[in-house]
Amino acid sequence: MTSLATAAALLAAAVLLVPLFKKLGLGSVLGYLFAGVVIGPSVIGVVHEPETILHTAELGVTLLMFIIGLELQRERLWALRRSIFGIGALHLLVCGAALAALAWWANLRPAGALIVGIALAMTSTAFALPALAERGEMDSPHGRETFSVLLFQDLSVIPVLALVGVLGAAAVGDAQTQAIGWPALAAVVGVVLLGRPLLSLMFKFALKCGSHEIFTAAALLTTIGLAWLMTTVGLSSTLGAFLAGVLLADSQFRHELEASIEPFESLLLGLFFMAVGMGVNLDLLKRAPFAMLGLALAILLIKAAMFYLARRFITGAPDRLARPTAIALAVGGEFAFVLLTAAQSAKLISNEEGEVIALAVALTMVLAPLLWIVNDRVIARWFATSDEPPPFDRIDDPGTPVIIAGFGRVGQIVGRVLNMRNIKFTAVDASPDHVDSVRRFGNKIYYGDATRLDLMRAAKVEQAQLLVVCVDNTEASLDIVRLVRRNFPNVKILARARNRIHLMELRDLGIEAPIRETFAGSVELAKLVLADLGEDAERIDRLVATFVAHDQEMLDKAQAVFRDEDKLIALSKTSRAELANILREDAEADGRSDNLAPEQQAEKEIRSATQAT
Repeated sequence: MTSLATAAALLAAAVLLVPLFKKLGLGSVLGYLFAGVVIGPSVIGVVHEPETILHTAELGVTLLMFIIGLELQRERLWALRRSIFGIGALHLLVCGAALAALAWWANLRPAGALIVGIALAMTSTAFALPALAERGEMDSPHGRETFSVLLFQDLSVIPVLALVGVLGAAAVGDAQTQAIGWPALAAVVGVVLLGRPLLSLMFKFALKCGSHEIFTAAALLTTIGLAWLMTTVGLSSTLGAFLAGVLLADSQFRHELEASIEPFESLLLGLFFMAVGMGVNLDLLKRAPFAMLGLALAILLIKAAMFYLARRFITGAPDRLARPTAIALAVGGEFAFVLLTAAQSAKLISNEEGEVIALAVALTMVLAPLLWIVNDRVIARWFATSDEPPPFDRIDDPGTPVIIAGFGRVGQIVGRVLNMRNIKFTAVDASPDHVDSVRRFGNKIYYGDATRLDLMRAAKVEQAQLLVVCVDNTEASLDIVRLVRRNFPNVKILARARNRIHLMELRDLGIEAPIRETFAGSVELAKLVLADLGEDAERIDRLVATFVAHDQEMLDKAQAVFRDEDKLIALSKTSRAELANILREDAEADGRSDNLAPEQQAEKEIRSATQAT
């Protein structure tokens, strides 16, 4: 078959199968693998020598490492350092050790068993993160922890690939092993010291050319050039690409580089997975289907169980954090194929062993969605009765001038400002997951429900000057205000309002000036929009002041009718008409018409001036 026909077959298989697998919730990686199996020698036989495609497709892995390097800004790494290097290392250690022991028990050589254990401990980012996103759990504590572990695995691939090279050279008695020393070290140091200024000059030059194609070519040159440099000194090509990304992570070109490289990276990485799929030996599954499915299931269960036990009994994490994280990280990963291919090239494992393990990893991707189903329908119900929410914290501290009920995005800003003035406060939040997350960043916060009178008494609300209500839930917010107004009438309450109705509910309870959480920021944004459209600064201030005053007046009017929906709608329509009249009168007083766009108004003024002269 000609190269054009082969390319057409590859693209057709990807276009047809990958969207189908994504729609079924199985992920794009499994779609690419299955597409490779279909057109590979085991089924249709469009491609008889997948190794030739694999060599080209490995460039996708190189570009992937460049993209990963771009994501590693120093601030991001520092903020997640504990989860990345603590929990991430724990996962790789306990899962890798258990799986390496299993591989050694299966008669693999010690060096090969070590690499296989690490490879199987890797998790698919393409599976784990979309699965959490579909469940709406990316911002949950276990979602953030899963992301941190995956980031650690991305970082660990480079040293593991280097380890594969060292172990492989030692296994075959390669005399060049000693030669990989000073030249490699000098190359890495040189890239680190000179790479950033030289790359910045090159990309500035590319931008001056005004051609997106030249900028993309420069990005590819950076990735491939540094990858080639690392291979010439005996190191991995992926190390060069990764270093290139890290050097440019904090540069002004990061987003443009990512946008330029990502299409190539996605296609070539997909081609890599297809090439891996072509190499999957389906005869193994036909000959021993139960053994292969059992091996895949064993990998899933060992990874999930080992990390769950380590997280629960070594670090003391609660079940609600450890269990979903362990399930999300149980699936095999795309980097397993990269490491297995490298291990086969280094003669650490045989081709037959690599085929068995690669097939098992692919099968874990098939079985992983079933693990979530079992957890949701069976395991979660078991733990629902035994893993009750922890009891509320006991508040033994002396009273403080300020009590903050709800320590989310609004409450934390209030707390940070109070800390700047060394004003003591007591923060209370009713979400145990959120409390755990906030505490990891060094904040003192109590887990408790501020709608309960006993907890508010324990927080010594009667000694406080202010109660600041910042909870998200509007009903809980109103319950807190009612409770405190009834039992502690001398305590002043400041409250955050989620919307206009919530604001009027709070005012109805006696809160004089609730703060609408989005109003001030929205007004400032509107001012910036008008400024960028060419409006005069003085006119913007007057316009916004008119709008704010009118909005406040309408709020006062709506306060009397906000429980009557029909009257509230009628008032809203009247309000818009009144505001339009006010702005029209203001425009006429300035000698302009607000019915014209700014550029049309400018043309009108020019014509008037011309006629006057």
